[in-house]
Amino acid sequence: MATAALPASRPDEHRLRGIALRIGSVTALSVMFALMKLASTRGANTVEIAFYRNLFGMPFLIAYIALVPGLAAVRTRRPLVHVTRTAIGLTSLMFNVQALAMLPLADATAIGFMAPLIATFLSAVLLREHVGAHRWFALALGLLGVVVLIQPGQTPLPPLAVAVGLAAALGVASVNVTVRQIAARETATAIVFWFSALCLVALFVPLLLTATRHPAEVWIILGCIGVFGAAGQMMLTASLRFAPIAVLAPFDYLQLVSATGLGFLFWAAVPDAHTLIGAGLIAAGGIFTIYREHRLHRERTGLGPPAA
Repeated sequence: MATAALPASRPDEHRLRGIALRIGSVTALSVMFALMKLASTRGANTVEIAFYRNLFGMPFLIAYIALVPGLAAVRTRRPLVHVTRTAIGLTSLMFNVQALAMLPLADATAIGFMAPLIATFLSAVLLREHVGAHRWFALALGLLGVVVLIQPGQTPLPPLAVAVGLAAALGVASVNVTVRQIAARETATAIVFWFSALCLVALFVPLLLTATRHPAEVWIILGCIGVFGAAGQMMLTASLRFAPIAVLAPFDYLQLVSATGLGFLFWAAVPDAHTLIGAGLIAAGGIFTIYREHRLHRERTGLGPPAA
């Protein structure tokens, strides 16, 4: 993505700014997910939530693009790749919304964090990337966390709800792999913009067939979903201007804390020991994967000692 030159300041100031933006993004997206769950309890269906998340966020996204990278950044020479990315991303979004409707917020968020671990598996299978024993261990750790969340043999989460949550995580992982394939030739701005625009096109007819009347409070919630979603996406994108992904990605796991707090605020939901332990295992697997990617990158570029 084309960006303006960074102001003359110390590198650590850049990183702190990037971290602040990333934490802001995590907070905004956590609120968006909580509002999605709230909207579903107020009668909004999955198609409506997905459509209005993009519709109400579009003006803010366009304003950000116009003011920061410029509208020229949305130009694309490969429109078909955006169609493919949107098909995968929209399917993932629908599963995410449904998982939020079916699961406690903290549990849905924790299962969602299987995405980077699943991406490791997909990278090995689809992109033929080498995946060492350390990253397979991280994947196994995450899967163990899911097993703890499910609580086999006790009072488990609904199996169908867990399956939907894992399908959502698989969708997010597929999106990550797809974006990695197309990002070399397409800007991040173009990827974000065309996803939102094509989602509106794809969901328009389903919306006409499924839309229902809602009281004013539901429309306010739907509007806020779009605003917080756009704000989270813009801050996430902007954070990458100031700090590398290896520095920023661990802060994404603050969403587990936010989800727990918002779940208590809206639904008085207190996570039990299984949720806390399972979420901790999933987070540990994800953070370890991030650490390994950072070490391997430094090894390849000669910026540090070989990874252990």
